[in-house]
Amino acid sequence: MKTIKQIMSTDCVTATLLDNVYELALKMKENDIGFIPIVEGKKLVGVVTDRDLVVRGYAEKRQGSTAVADVMSTDVDTITSATSADEAAELMASKQIRRLPVVDGGELVGVLAIGDLAVREIFVDEAGAALSAISEQEGSAASPTFH
Repeated sequence: MKTIKQIMSTDCVTATLLDNVYELALKMKENDIGFIPIVEGKKLVGVVTDRDLVVRGYAEKRQGSTAVADVMSTDVDTITSATSADEAAELMASKQIRRLPVVDGGELVGVLAIGDLAVREIFVDEAGAALSAISEQEGSAASPTFH
């Protein structure tokens, strides 16, 4: 059984509590990403998603100079690099998470994205099951009607 260490991304774009909302948005644009772990040294203290920027930032009329701490999520699910692909896929499906920080000894060592499960090695079943569960949950929410 493969572990997350074998399939996670280790070249993560990160930010610190000294960054602001504008700097995070710029990092997301420049790196074509929608998820940035927030670290103090190597310790994970939170994450910011593109959705966080919209919902907690711009929708609340916050300026680009707003501190990262005002928009980041601090109650973050994580896994260790020794976690199995099955366990990670189950967590992603049950919590409807598309990206999971990988933390060993309190330090960020990588990020696992739902695509990592499908693209690397033979984890298509696990990734498919997790993505199906995420999609079913999203699809079951009331969808707006456009005219």
